[in-house]
Amino acid sequence: METTLPLLALTMGDPAGIGPEILVKALRDPHVGQICRPLVIGDRRILARAADWCGGGPPFADVADPATLPAAGHVAVLDRGNAAPDDCPPGQISACAGAAAVDYVVTACDLALRGLVAGIVTAPLNKAAMHAAGHHYAGHTELLADRTGAATVGMLLVSPQLRIVHVSTHVALAEAIARVRCDRVLATIALAHDACRALGIARPRIAVAGLNPHAGEGGLFGDHESREIAPAVALARARGWDVSDPQPPDTVFLRALRGTWDIVVAMYHDQGHIPMKLLAFDEGVNVSVGLPIVRTSVDHGTAFDIAGRGIASERSMLAAITVAVQLIHARQTPAH
Repeated sequence: METTLPLLALTMGDPAGIGPEILVKALRDPHVGQICRPLVIGDRRILARAADWCGGGPPFADVADPATLPAAGHVAVLDRGNAAPDDCPPGQISACAGAAAVDYVVTACDLALRGLVAGIVTAPLNKAAMHAAGHHYAGHTELLADRTGAATVGMLLVSPQLRIVHVSTHVALAEAIARVRCDRVLATIALAHDACRALGIARPRIAVAGLNPHAGEGGLFGDHESREIAPAVALARARGWDVSDPQPPDTVFLRALRGTWDIVVAMYHDQGHIPMKLLAFDEGVNVSVGLPIVRTSVDHGTAFDIAGRGIASERSMLAAITVAVQLIHARQTPAH
């Protein structure tokens, strides 16, 4: 295996979900070994079970040190040994699986913070299982923000067609509306700008969605646009950034799709996720922006309804690995 390729930590996700299956399938693809050196962080027993369900997997090799090169043709595994298959039946919420999944993320994050891996790619967590284990985070983004001490972290969705970053994510709609404040919108625009730069776009064209129908229609349908969003846009423009006025949410994504904008700032979770999942359900990638490390993830959940059947698609995992490698290279090369 080419030792100059970036070392990428791949977490197994919730052992009872489809994470182990999509990871096994993705690692069978020769493209992965051509762009990175994968290091799986999980439980060998769960990987073996997933390989059985999926009709086989790559040969794995246990390593104690992330820098250890596995035998030729093998994939390195940092075996945490914390998810006995009998304690993590497929498709069932369990504290054991939730605790194991969090451990994989924390281990990968710490390796990245120490510079021992170039970035991390995460398979999905199950929030109920995570909470049952006593880890009360809304998801990966919040867990990683806490672990790294990052002050401002956002969720970026990337697909071949769209890039979307959110002012708020996993909160109730009433709370999401309350979070549309000038300071928060400006911080999210900054994350959008930095994310595009990290992807190699020197001067990003940033669209900002409105919150209300027709972006408020001049105050007829609400004043968040004039009161909170437009002032944030003005402050962003004062930094020399190319940022739109608040755009009608029902057309801004179509215009971005047609090439008018490089990225869209969505005001809340579903506003951004619906167009992304409609267009790229199997190819969407979730990127945590604002962290001191590179982190990407699949843009879907644990899919307990199909776990254990070997039928889950690995396309989003493959895309997440590809985007992580792109971000790693972009950090090493000035934007153009």
